[in-house]
Amino acid sequence: MILKTLNILIIDDDDVDRMAVKRALSLTQIPLNITEESLGTMGINRLKTDQKPYDCVFLDYCLPDLDGLALIRELRQSSIHIPLVVLTGQGDEQVAVEMMKAGASDYLTKTKISPDTLSKILRNVIRIYQAEQEVKWANNQLKENNKLLIRKNQELKSQRQQIELQNLQLQETSRLKSQFLATMSHELRTPLNAIMGFSQMLLSQYPDPLTIKQIDMVQRIYNNSQNLMNLLNEVLDFSKIEAGQMTLHPSNFDLIKLATLTVEELRSLAIEKNLVLKIQIDINERFIVSDQNCLRRVLINLLSNAIKFTHEGEICLNITEIPPSKIIIALKDTGIGIAPEHLSFIFEAFRQGDQTLTRKQTGTGLGLAITDALVKLLQGTITVESELGKGSTFTVQIPRYLGNYE
Repeated sequence: MILKTLNILIIDDDDVDRMAVKRALSLTQIPLNITEESLGTMGINRLKTDQKPYDCVFLDYCLPDLDGLALIRELRQSSIHIPLVVLTGQGDEQVAVEMMKAGASDYLTKTKISPDTLSKILRNVIRIYQAEQEVKWANNQLKENNKLLIRKNQELKSQRQQIELQNLQLQETSRLKSQFLATMSHELRTPLNAIMGFSQMLLSQYPDPLTIKQIDMVQRIYNNSQNLMNLLNEVLDFSKIEAGQMTLHPSNFDLIKLATLTVEELRSLAIEKNLVLKIQIDINERFIVSDQNCLRRVLINLLSNAIKFTHEGEICLNITEIPPSKIIIALKDTGIGIAPEHLSFIFEAFRQGDQTLTRKQTGTGLGLAITDALVKLLQGTITVESELGKGSTFTVQIPRYLGNYE
């Protein structure tokens, strides 16, 4: 359906033929604005210079200044691609076909000119032209989109290269940091060991007895040195894990014995705070294959952490199994708990729930990060459930047989 007024150009040197086309077009019931030219060059000039756009041209094949084929070629070379309907004489169908190959939209013999015929041809060529324009627009959009995609791909490639370079730089920085931490931890341990050794000698009343005040001062020196040594050990362990220098040594050992001895080793710390420390074990086979030292460190870290943040109540270590090949270690306490907003980064290095300088609990913030890394080395997982003010439960799941050793 044509709604707008169409601008039509008729190019024909015969006045009678032009009048016949014009009259037939006026009876098509299509809103038209018709312009006439008698020469091909004049028609070309009008199409090139007229301000109004033309929707269709009815073109006589035989013109005195140039034939229709030359006119079509010149229009197409000038990037004028509006519909062209060729008007031919009787028996010129082959010529009309050649003109359509050159770019004409349709042809009509002058003997068949009528309002109905012109209406059908006009509607058809405009519909085809509009469809072609839509296809052309879509193709242009596709080309633009392809160019945009190519440009975006180039940008992404450049960004990926920058990210890869930054990753390499970060890896090198991390390596240097780990190396520095390991070196400094090692260098600081030597004088600390000397301080702790001399403190122990003084506490043993050698070579002369000490007063009660002197014993208290030396004991403080030893205790603070011990705390500092523990912090350095954490930093050293973390740097080794981060640098990939932690080597596992799987062996077949008694899990019940390991867990019991570890709990007893830390029981004095619980007694000092009047805490109940319990252990419950329910497994059919007590022997497992894993890294004994690594698992012991996991237990020590979790138990120490629970004792540190529990001020009253109890701590319970519960060991069960999921037959045939999973061991579950759960440590539940009645401590201060963990705020929900802190749970997402509880296993991150150097992160603590209280990050302020006035926090009550000391430490490097590496304990749980080291624990998480050690559990992963044991091919296991660690999760935490906690409610602020009511306590926490850390659950470790490890394979009964580490790696392929069974």
